[in-house]
Amino acid sequence: MGLFDMFKSAAPKLNPRVALAAGLLYMMASDGQIGEEEIGQLQSVVGGDRALLEDGIKYIRAVSFDQYLQDAPGVLDDAQRLCLLVNACDSLLSDGTAAPQEQAMFGKLLAAMGFSEERFTPYFQTIAVKNNRTVFGR
Repeated sequence: MGLFDMFKSAAPKLNPRVALAAGLLYMMASDGQIGEEEIGQLQSVVGGDRALLEDGIKYIRAVSFDQYLQDAPGVLDDAQRLCLLVNACDSLLSDGTAAPQEQAMFGKLLAAMGFSEERFTPYFQTIAVKNNRTVFGR
């Protein structure tokens, strides 16, 4: 309905930094719950850049995840794709569990970025060890 178009916020132009923030936000929101660990991990990645965080939020509100999966690989080089995947996986595992929705979404992200599960396994294992704080007891 054209009357309400003025209330829609346009998506910011997708660039590597917005792609990183948006990718993490999509992952965080995939299970319908955003935990404190996920927020902390996001803040550490964006480095307190409030403008970047706002651009990421505007982007995910305006653009579907499927469209993001089509567009993001074109603005990221190989190192940026790996960085996005490592940080997304870290966010996914930061609360100690990965819900089925999060796992499915990460699988799509992995494929879109041109990584197989086999190629990503060493990174996954390292992140899983990093986030397994149960080794220190409760």
